[in-house]
Amino acid sequence: MAAPKKAAASAPQDKIDGGSPPEFTREQELKALRDMLLIRRFEEKAGQLYGMGAIGGFCHLYIGQEAVVVGMQMALKEGDQVITGYRDHGHMLATGMDANGVMAELTGRRGGYSKGKGGSMHMFSKEKHFYGGHGIVGAQVSLGTGLAFANHYRGNGNVSVTYFGDGAANQGQVYESFNMAELWKLPVIYVIENNRYAMGTSVSRASAQQDFSKRGVSFNIPGKQVDGMDVRAVKAAGEEAAAWCRAGKGPFILEMQTYRYRGHSMSDPAKYRTREEVEKVRHDQDPIEQVRNRLLAAKVSEADLKAIDAEVRDIVNASADFAQHDPEPDAAELWTDVYR
Repeated sequence: MAAPKKAAASAPQDKIDGGSPPEFTREQELKALRDMLLIRRFEEKAGQLYGMGAIGGFCHLYIGQEAVVVGMQMALKEGDQVITGYRDHGHMLATGMDANGVMAELTGRRGGYSKGKGGSMHMFSKEKHFYGGHGIVGAQVSLGTGLAFANHYRGNGNVSVTYFGDGAANQGQVYESFNMAELWKLPVIYVIENNRYAMGTSVSRASAQQDFSKRGVSFNIPGKQVDGMDVRAVKAAGEEAAAWCRAGKGPFILEMQTYRYRGHSMSDPAKYRTREEVEKVRHDQDPIEQVRNRLLAAKVSEADLKAIDAEVRDIVNASADFAQHDPEPDAAELWTDVYR
């Protein structure tokens, strides 16, 4: 009788160890602060414009989760691709897309990234390797896996960073993608942004396995839980995952434990959680305040930090002005960019 085959080694699954992440240089702290402030101020302005009726349709704000995309972008290299779901404005700005073009798309104007036809959830930039923005929950996961397949086929060394939330993590296509990615050793980082609520449903009410870093265990995909409110921890985890992918070892799962301060969308009053819960997270874990406090401790002046905020506010205010005065698309645009 033949000896049984030795089982494959289990993929590593790491918990948040509670230790301090690698320290940032002064320049890295300043960059992280500016990039996160840009996202927050942009989203605050988008919320104002929505309230004024200048933005129609859905609008999902990223306030509170800024450290995830900023830290991940700091861990990537030129050519790596990003794809995400409907809460996407922060991802666009983090990849370097122009605030004017993003805001103009929100208001349905000609100068928007999709010529005013896509709106909040459907923007793309070939130049910045940003592939959307997708309104269907979880739909981007299989597409992100396809981007990784293209990288693998071409041998270009690039990584696909595929974002989705705790709610989308229960979609069937996610696991089809996991299977294919591990089977073919595709270079894809699955970033699960666990902000604790899928619309108004808490993780505890919707997920039998609440440790999302373990979602790839049956496919032998390694996973790691990350403090998604600490940009340093995000960058370190992103670098670890990217190195794994570039070494030809296949996919990697990062569960970013984060929190959104606003409702699911602008129409959500968020009555499923208390004001005290939100305020406690803001007080104890706010990603921007963490960086700001470290910079102050490093003797960066309050005036210098206010100057960064002022610069960011100028950019955001200019984008809002552009988006409100840019012309609407011509009616003929209905017939362009349509697959026939």
